[in-house]
Amino acid sequence: MRLHTTCPTARRAWTVELRPGSGGPQLVCQQCDHRGVLLAAVSARSAALEHLAGHARRDALPSYLRTCQCHERGCRWHPRHRGCAGPVRLLLARERGGRLWRLADACTACASVTMQAAVVPETFLRTTVAAADGASRRRKRQPKGPGDQVRVREMLSYLAATLPGHTGAATRLLAVQCALRMNADGQVRLPIGVLHSLRLGRDLLPWTELEQARCLRRTPACPGSESGGTIAQILDGGLFAQHPARPDRRKAADWALRMATVGGVSAGDPALRLTALCLAAHTDFSVGHGCVEADRIAHECGFVPEALTLVLGRLATSLASWSVALDSGDLRWELPPGLV
Repeated sequence: MRLHTTCPTARRAWTVELRPGSGGPQLVCQQCDHRGVLLAAVSARSAALEHLAGHARRDALPSYLRTCQCHERGCRWHPRHRGCAGPVRLLLARERGGRLWRLADACTACASVTMQAAVVPETFLRTTVAAADGASRRRKRQPKGPGDQVRVREMLSYLAATLPGHTGAATRLLAVQCALRMNADGQVRLPIGVLHSLRLGRDLLPWTELEQARCLRRTPACPGSESGGTIAQILDGGLFAQHPARPDRRKAADWALRMATVGGVSAGDPALRLTALCLAAHTDFSVGHGCVEADRIAHECGFVPEALTLVLGRLATSLASWSVALDSGDLRWELPPGLV
């Protein structure tokens, strides 16, 4: 008779809480009993995300060993749905108005119905790999990490989870560019050409909203710098864990600028440009159409579902067709032939 022992299920779910303290907000971790007073100049939210990312890196597991932690806990983190299904991904969730943050493995079905949550790109957890020698640095550089479309899609999902829900469409478009164009020190320089492409002009509201959300801080331009450009320092610590290939990230930022106005989308309406970008990020360009939950697109754009329907109606000239299934809530759309 052969004895059979069961392997304990790995618990890949981490929760941190931000509690007010006399010297500033305190970060309390339920897994490692971390209690540290945060510095006044550091965003408490960024510190929480960095701490959660550290747990995920240290407790890394092969994909075939990862299980839906939401299901392991009886699916208490979301409304009832039809059951677990789909690949397991890292899901970042916010509760109690941002005072509690949770990072956990969750299946696609559970992730899609969890409120105030977004899938965290696996690329955020990768570390920099140094070149072995000088000869390797002289080789022709190969792209690293995901492609432009995947990188932008992951960034839209991340920003949807970290930016306040009332953040405007123009601010979200600006946040995508800043996040993808930042250097290793967290500094981003947007030249005048990029600002013109974003149609910001002299509008300071998007910058102000990002500063109020503690995502970045504008810095004075140095003498001799690009005239009309803007320099900012990124404060969101979660963005520092991106894949280090900055040229590929800048290429993805250029792709986002193009996709936001493809097909004759009105350049003067940031809501239309942001929706067009989200749809492009989720489109299968090999067949020219896409399908994703309407709530997910609305969440990434910062819209209520009713507003998304109105915006899609105004995008009729850029879409061959679109519809929302009443039973599943899936949004399906098709691009005109030869659009991209």
